[in-house]
Amino acid sequence: MRSNPMQNSRPKKTASPQRAARPAQQVRIIGGQWKRTPLPVLDAEGLRPTPDRVRETAFNWLHHQLDGAWENVHCLDLFAGTGALGFEAASRGAVKVIMVEDNSAAVRQLDANKEKLKAEQVQILRGDALTTASRLADRAADDASRFQIIFLDPPYHHDWLVKILPLCQRLLANGGLVYAEAEMPLDGEAPPDWLEGWNVIRADKAGMVFYHLLQRNTTA
Repeated sequence: MRSNPMQNSRPKKTASPQRAARPAQQVRIIGGQWKRTPLPVLDAEGLRPTPDRVRETAFNWLHHQLDGAWENVHCLDLFAGTGALGFEAASRGAVKVIMVEDNSAAVRQLDANKEKLKAEQVQILRGDALTTASRLADRAADDASRFQIIFLDPPYHHDWLVKILPLCQRLLANGGLVYAEAEMPLDGEAPPDWLEGWNVIRADKAGMVFYHLLQRNTTA
């Protein structure tokens, strides 16, 4: 915090009260082996943890779609940010979770949270989401090397879903699911053209957050 220097030629003034330090943000894991464990969140511009209520609903959807069988699930979180989605999946029993994040400070916080939880099934990659997704897609030769769940919680108003969803087609295992947050609903009467080939199987809204569960339309 910057302060104004005192001028010796002026009468001494009472210092203006300083702003109280902003308390550290936290996310709390909702279910699984680390249920109710708080994780600190880096106070950085652009990082917005998925709210607890949204996460609880989304994971109820996923649990139902998976019939509760998390033990064989591989997850990819392409905009990991706080790690709220990826760590929640790992807590539920996902056997492998890859988190991708471009912000170096956020990556350090993710590493610290991984160490705190001793989450050996979590792998954290520093890098751009599009570049990393493309590299992973090139290696996804068969269903065994693909993902059952992909989390997409990108920055708004940058057309990230337009760019990333085509790669998700190559990254998803047969019957796989994409969880996507957006600044607009994707299940309207006139869905965007770039959503062609995808089915919105669940959707809801909380505040300004529109969140969805997508599945590839295999008949398209």
